Amino acid sequence: MSLDFNTLAQQFTEFYYNQFDSDRSQLGNLYRDQSMLTFESSQVQGAKDIVEKLTSLPFQKVQHKITTLDAQPASPNGDVLVLVTGVLLVDEESNPQQYSQVFHLIPEGSSYYVFNDIFRLNYGA
Repeated sequence: MSLDFNTLAQQFTEFYYNQFDSDRSQLGNLYRDQSMLTFESSQVQGAKDIVEKLTSLPFQKVQHKITTLDAQPASPNGDVLVLVTGVLLVDEESNPQQYSQVFHLIPEGSSYYVFNDIFRLNYGA
């Protein structure tokens, strides 16, 4: 029996942020050529360009902390839509920044890959 979508979302996001926070250059295997990342207002497509974008971000250290995690089945094919809100700390900053991130996960064999990834910092009004 396959994982239910909430468990899948939980396991995926824990893996994703652990990998991102320890070595984001290794995230490429979670994406495919048709995958798209929207990071703030810039859009990149394809695993190679997505990893280039993530590794070029202007900080060395980052730590994500998930506040909320919502998941829904996204299609009859087993796709899962994940919405994460949380806080992140970069480098030596002491003020956490709030963020939102959406993942659209597509089943592939016994695992999943990220088809859509939308990341946005949330600024106070």
